[in-house]
Amino acid sequence: MNRAAAGLIAALLPMLPLIGQAQTVAPSVVQKSVVVTLDQEQLFLATQYGKALQAEFETSSAALLAENRKIDAELETEERALTDKRAVMTAQDFRPLAEAFDLKANGLRSTQEVKARDLAKRRDEDRQRFFQAVAPLLGDYMVERGAVAILDKSAIVVSLGAIDITAEVVARIDARLGDGSKPTDPPLQPQPQPTPTP
Repeated sequence: MNRAAAGLIAALLPMLPLIGQAQTVAPSVVQKSVVVTLDQEQLFLATQYGKALQAEFETSSAALLAENRKIDAELETEERALTDKRAVMTAQDFRPLAEAFDLKANGLRSTQEVKARDLAKRRDEDRQRFFQAVAPLLGDYMVERGAVAILDKSAIVVSLGAIDITAEVVARIDARLGDGSKPTDPPLQPQPQPTPTP
């Protein structure tokens, strides 16, 4: 903890009893705080939508890990067989086999690294899509609370629990978006076309 944060906490400690009293005596004042806080990670992992995206990522990660282990095992078996051949082959005859194996192994590992990067990119895109989808709900809830800003809870040193809107927003997102598999808005109805005049 840096000195600035420690100093802020030290300055706020004597006020904590008063803050607790203020929260008890006048909860309506806290409810209308101009600044509210949100735990973005909890919001993602606690909603049905976020859980569905996280489960999909974990399933893909497990499949890629199993594929990597299978490839490693096959390469290890092939390398042992190649080592056994080395004992009964001349260096000239063995060299092309060794070079072909190295080329194959490097190619497979490069392919798996690309898959891992693509998976990480897809995870980041999923999170971005999630927060884009919930942004209007956050904006509506912020207006209802009379707030003008939402701060990430991780950036706050000390705050009142009543200004944390994470749980309320999670419930609202679940009610509106579910697991994200269904469209949130009804499909547009085709508009009748005007009849051309003769």
